[in-house]
Amino acid sequence: MPTRTDPFAADYFQARERFRQAAEAHNARLETHAIAARGPNDEELTLDAALFGSDSPRQTVVVSSGVHGVEGFFGSAVQVAALQRLESLADLSRDTRLVLLHAVNPYGFAFRRRWNEDNVDVNRNLLREGEVFAGSPPLYGALDPLLNPKSPPGRFDGFLPKAGLALARYGWRGLAETLPVGQYAFPQGLFYGGAEPSESNRILSRRFESWLGGAKDVVHIDFHTGLGKHGDYELYLPHTAGSAEAQWFEKHFDAARVAAVPVGKEGEEPAGYPTRGSFDQWCVARFSDRNYKFACAEFGTYPTIAVVAALRAENRAHHWGAADADYEWTKQRLVEVFSPRSTAWREKVVNKGLEIVEQALVSHADCVS
Repeated sequence: MPTRTDPFAADYFQARERFRQAAEAHNARLETHAIAARGPNDEELTLDAALFGSDSPRQTVVVSSGVHGVEGFFGSAVQVAALQRLESLADLSRDTRLVLLHAVNPYGFAFRRRWNEDNVDVNRNLLREGEVFAGSPPLYGALDPLLNPKSPPGRFDGFLPKAGLALARYGWRGLAETLPVGQYAFPQGLFYGGAEPSESNRILSRRFESWLGGAKDVVHIDFHTGLGKHGDYELYLPHTAGSAEAQWFEKHFDAARVAAVPVGKEGEEPAGYPTRGSFDQWCVARFSDRNYKFACAEFGTYPTIAVVAALRAENRAHHWGAADADYEWTKQRLVEVFSPRSTAWREKVVNKGLEIVEQALVSHADCVS
């Protein structure tokens, strides 16, 4: 069993083993779904699902991690810690199910990328029915030379002043509504949504209804890092501000951290950003016949510009860098901006993550009808 003091794993494979061991210790029904891509040393890569509780649930709680591969270091840590520490796991009511989805993007986790084996952002690949894998935000083409230079990365390549000029030209709102939204025209670029459903997408499409088990009430927490104040978090909802779902989250979680509107008011720094093909929108639309309440639990690490710089450098190394010179330092930097080594940060965010899971588990009795 993993230690109780540090649930953070050194790599994807250790994280997966810890998750499986902890799930099996609780007699979970464990599913493993392998993808075609292989690991750095030709290992099998899997999305793992651990199911607890009722075979015929009235309500299901879903806790997912690693949709953005490298962010799985944090999400996995919370899931493992929850299996180790939360007494409520042993007290699930007879009509409740808990589903833990580990490493939704196993390739990205294993290779320390945000994207998958096809450079696809899985959280921009989950298009809803009727949407097409085409197009990009109007400004993305103008920003592509800055975001995705077709050359090896350098530690000091002048990105920050160039980014400052782009910010001055387009404004924060323009960049927030362009860069992270999702684009389908630049396959080697950042936030590429793909040309077809990814393998993770197909696994989710094939298995998700079975994981929910027919429950009409669903609470889903999806863990992410990289946006917001260092060590703090917000719950971003796909639900409309003032809706019954948003009010429910404000009642059962920390209301001050619930953000039902994805961006701030005119003139303010965005509280989040709009997206295409995201997991939250996919779930809510796909299961619109259910009372599906989704929250993205986003934990802050470093300033946004540092996160973008790390993503940019790693992407350049992946496509155009030399493995011995560029690859490893960009990977280490990327892991740091999404999962800081700071013991204080790790202890704080895991404890906050456990609180969120606990709140989700005890809140089901008062689901919106």
